[in-house]
Amino acid sequence: MFGVRYRYFFILALSVYSYVNIRYTVGDKLFDFPISQVVLFLALALVVLAVWELNRFAEARLDKIASFFHKRIHPLILLFGISLLNVGVVCFLVMEGLYAVLNMPIRVNTAHLTLLMAFGFRVNLFLNCINAIVYYMNKLKKTQVEAEQFKKISVEARFEALRNQINPHFLFNSFNVLSTLVYKDQDTAARFIEQLSNVYRYLLYNQERKVVPLKDELAFIESYIYLLKIRFGENLSVKNEITRNGEQFYVAPAVLQMLIENAIKHNVVSRKNPLEIVLRSENGSIEVINNLQEKEIKEESTQTGLKNIQDRYLFLTERQVKIEKSPLRFTVKIPLLELAK
Repeated sequence: MFGVRYRYFFILALSVYSYVNIRYTVGDKLFDFPISQVVLFLALALVVLAVWELNRFAEARLDKIASFFHKRIHPLILLFGISLLNVGVVCFLVMEGLYAVLNMPIRVNTAHLTLLMAFGFRVNLFLNCINAIVYYMNKLKKTQVEAEQFKKISVEARFEALRNQINPHFLFNSFNVLSTLVYKDQDTAARFIEQLSNVYRYLLYNQERKVVPLKDELAFIESYIYLLKIRFGENLSVKNEITRNGEQFYVAPAVLQMLIENAIKHNVVSRKNPLEIVLRSENGSIEVINNLQEKEIKEESTQTGLKNIQDRYLFLTERQVKIEKSPLRFTVKIPLLELAK
């Protein structure tokens, strides 16, 4: 605080206030000898200036001073202790200076010095109290900024970690299908590669985004469904009943792909028991529904599927991802998002 840009204005204001206060209250007690009002004002202003500047000098070197005491003493207490010594020296020197200016014997009167020091200590206490308030306000502001930065970094890191869990499993399966397809049907393989490139173009383009327009997600999911049809044939049916007229709606990138992949991972997909998945929009949400035919032997899971999606949406909206399970079907409801204008 003592290094504030307009400190000399505050020093002058405090000097004027102190002069008026003393002049009309205890002026006759402070100096019981003849003294002009100009000299009185200058003496008080000199005390205020010296107290302020010595505090500023000490504050600028407080870290070095504190390290001498191994930082066992709070910096504000240390600064206040130093300032008390400074006030005593300043008041003694000012009083001697007054005696010299007024041609009085150079022997400081104890009563005069005591009253002047009382004034000096009062000014010093006031300044140190203001400094303590500023100190803790700045510390609180710094703590709040650091907390917000840490929270943002933490959320971004968690979101990035969650998002990076999307692609590897899908990529592995796609290349397995492609490696078989190139030898059997080159035309279909070419079409497969085209749709696969569309899928990964979408994933790469949107990997830095937290949300994407619903229409873009639906265009992406059409390419993804084509890849699934090539991979599973008649063993899998995916019906997209979501219309593209919701221009104002947004979803997390690749969330529909994750839900479809999750359904395939945990359910039987065979000619005898085909898996049926339906995508539809209902009451401000997207529903992904599949007939429930869980595998008897479950695949090894990293537990990042539905949990991943739920955690991602915690960062995006207060509305929760809903999961409903009955003996015949499994439903996941994803909130449709609207961005504030």
